Amino acid sequence: MPYAWRPDLLIRGAWVVDGTGAERRRADLAVTDGVITPNEGADAARVIDADGLVLAPGFIDMHAHSDLAVLTEPAHHARTSQGITCEVLGQDGLSYAPVDDRTLPLLRRQLTGWNGDPDGFDWSWRTVGQYLDRLDAAGLAVNACYLVPHGTLRALVVGWEDRPATPAELARMCELLAQGLREGAIGLSAGLTYTPGMYADSAELTALCRVLAAHGAYHCPHTRSYGAGALDAYAEVIDLARRTGCALHLTHATMNFGVNEGRAGEFLELVDQALYDGVDLTLDSYPYLPGSTTLAALLPSWSTAGGPAATLDRLRDPAARELIRAAVEETGSDGCHGVVTDWATIQLSGVHRPGLADQVGCTVAELAARQGVSGTTAFLDLLLADELRTTILQHVGHEQNVRAIMRHPAHTVGSDGLLTGARPHPRAWGTFPRYLSHYSREEGVLTLEETIARMTGRPARRLGLRGRGLIRPGHAADLVLLDPLTVRDTATFDDPRRPAEGIPYVFVGGTAVIDDSRPTGALPGRTLRRRPDGRGTLGARL
Repeated sequence: MPYAWRPDLLIRGAWVVDGTGAERRRADLAVTDGVITPNEGADAARVIDADGLVLAPGFIDMHAHSDLAVLTEPAHHARTSQGITCEVLGQDGLSYAPVDDRTLPLLRRQLTGWNGDPDGFDWSWRTVGQYLDRLDAAGLAVNACYLVPHGTLRALVVGWEDRPATPAELARMCELLAQGLREGAIGLSAGLTYTPGMYADSAELTALCRVLAAHGAYHCPHTRSYGAGALDAYAEVIDLARRTGCALHLTHATMNFGVNEGRAGEFLELVDQALYDGVDLTLDSYPYLPGSTTLAALLPSWSTAGGPAATLDRLRDPAARELIRAAVEETGSDGCHGVVTDWATIQLSGVHRPGLADQVGCTVAELAARQGVSGTTAFLDLLLADELRTTILQHVGHEQNVRAIMRHPAHTVGSDGLLTGARPHPRAWGTFPRYLSHYSREEGVLTLEETIARMTGRPARRLGLRGRGLIRPGHAADLVLLDPLTVRDTATFDDPRRPAEGIPYVFVGGTAVIDDSRPTGALPGRTLRRRPDGRGTLGARL
């Protein structure tokens, strides 16, 4: 279509970092009807003097836990303030579609620690397509993609039972996955240390990955271990990709706990061999050492079979408690990645019961000392008191590993940010500016151009986002203006809900969601849905 003579927006004198990794260049840029258009020197309805600022494509968060926050907090300041213009939901094998009337209440309970459980909320969707329709009807500050969650599929078809799926059940899971892909999901996530997904065997995962390969979609697993069995766990999902031909994205790629200190190179050897063998593989990571999840995730898998109610019953049973104690203290729970739990590394970040609020910020070791009990007793008693809904930080990362992984050419950026809890991990608000400031400007681990490519062009290719992720005429005007000298994260572990500094403008489809460093409240985002033919995504403003 012909471009309007007078653009809606003209950005003058910016240093353009276009998302390819190429060196920055000084240029003007015009936006018309939400699309980057050729700048022919015409005036515009609005002109921004960008002297000294870097103009980049909007940032893409490859691992987000905003599945409910996009509806309950539509301005989404935690994301827009970082320059994020697209995020990938449905992570770690657990989310809210597809569901039925039986599984939805159980998933809501299980996922309270990740996403909250808002009162008076409209839960009327059941399918992937209906969930995406709900997001579009409500209005979004940023664009959103969705992964079909494997654990949710398994809950819907098999339940929370610790057993292999029957042939009929596996066929049904494959049907539901294919339906979700046809309705716009971009792939399949898995949470192989979370129930019920951790009960899946190789045959189940193989069948589902074959569906992905047939549809040109990708597998995004949280693997079976990031601790004692990390390399074997990575090898398992890489082998799945080799055998089935499906693309693979290793989300929150890391090597954690003392057993893996300094071992990122061994993991990256697996990645390089897979790439050499022709596996379509990418990965993401966040720029922090601690991780974050639910306290209940540390339980051994057998103890959580049957769902939340059955788990709570076991926590009240002295014999079951002793078996759990042996797993977490002596042999290493599979829920804690096969590593014996060090309670001094487990810090409470959020609770559901208001009467437990004074425990937030304590480690389990500190809580145990305060109560005069063992760490395991404090752990089990808190799970009972908070009905499994407690969230935690795990201080188990290693700086050398984090740096080695972010340098890899297959690397992209994912925050893995939880937005709930009194003191959530600061990565929810700080991931993207921390890469730009600490690891690029201050430490020089990556150049600015390399860093931005990991946030924009590279993830857009993985997601099949045609017409996004690069600064080119005809692409959607998802844009970020940042000051390369002052951009920084301000969120801390003590004060985690602080917006970035040095990102004065963020545009989604040409509409400002951050304007002169202030949120506008605009909702120009939309769901970006995989096309039924697998060729890119629907929803582009082209």
